[in-house]
Amino acid sequence: MNNYEAVLAAIAQADLKAAASLIKQWESRSDPWFPLAVGRYFEAINSSEKALKAYRQVLQQGGQARLITQARQGIQRIQDALARDREQSLTAAKAQPGGAAQALLVLEPVQGEARQLAIQGLAEVMEMDVYTARMMIPGRHWRPYRVGQLGELEYFGQQLLERQTPVFWVSVDQIKALPVFQVQYVDQIQNQVSVVCQNPAGQRGKITFDWSEVSQRVRGRLPIFESVVDLGPWGKLQRKQQTQDYAEVIDLHLYGRGSILRFCDRTYQYRQGAPLAEGSQPDGSAPSISHHTWNQLKQRLDQIIAPLHNDFTGYSDRALEFLNLLPHLKPYLSLGRRSPSDWDSVFQLYSCLCYLRYQPKSPASG
Repeated sequence: MNNYEAVLAAIAQADLKAAASLIKQWESRSDPWFPLAVGRYFEAINSSEKALKAYRQVLQQGGQARLITQARQGIQRIQDALARDREQSLTAAKAQPGGAAQALLVLEPVQGEARQLAIQGLAEVMEMDVYTARMMIPGRHWRPYRVGQLGELEYFGQQLLERQTPVFWVSVDQIKALPVFQVQYVDQIQNQVSVVCQNPAGQRGKITFDWSEVSQRVRGRLPIFESVVDLGPWGKLQRKQQTQDYAEVIDLHLYGRGSILRFCDRTYQYRQGAPLAEGSQPDGSAPSISHHTWNQLKQRLDQIIAPLHNDFTGYSDRALEFLNLLPHLKPYLSLGRRSPSDWDSVFQLYSCLCYLRYQPKSPASG
């Protein structure tokens, strides 16, 4: 019985300690059968990555047809076992309470030396080639990557995080559960802040809070489209949508209250409420009043010591492609558009993702 057969016999008898001892006592590490024996040992102790590495070493060095065949069979056995484990884990994850709920998986940007690890992790977990994974890993902005069942995405997300691929996931139910209050105007801004606003049900009321309650801010600009007539091919007139202006939206996240306050320069009631700052007053024209008051409001909000997320533009292009895969998300924004725009719902999604991504975890959730 040669060394390789002796190792196989020890593994067959479940004497892994003897198999490891035989491998350590192997006289010539250059023996082409040595890496195959190493592969069989690691396969027996369920160390799949090390076993695959050993089997691939056999293929790289070449040799007898019998040797190559056994290495390929070893690789196939491991891949089949991993596929079975993956399927069982996914089935179990989906069977968890809430596991069938619809959810969204988002890749986070990675730069520098960490990028290669993230690329390799995505390729391994999602079973794609490295070139495709490199194209998928974002460098600057969040990238909505996959829509699916919460259990499935949580499984993939945990696997990706273990491989240094930054990612997070949220359920559609979590997004829809966040109450958004549309601020109509600021009624008081001295010791405490009071805002008159519209709640998610469309009812008007007032919320009073301290600036210190603001956990983070989100800012974005939404395109306002107008239908214009332009010359098309061969001088024919054609009607098309064109960006004429932008609406600026600022959200304040109040984690302590579990809610979002939404300010918008197109819906703010400028002639109502308390003065936002001392200083020169604009003339009485509506455009001048609105521009002056909105700038004062932004300056006041910029004084809040809370993180600002203003990457909406970089995130939005990719997010627009995913919006049709999700249930309708009410934008809680009334811009008076002639027809609904996906941009409003994309901002709603962005703000809610910011809220849920950076929300402090309770001790119970770890």
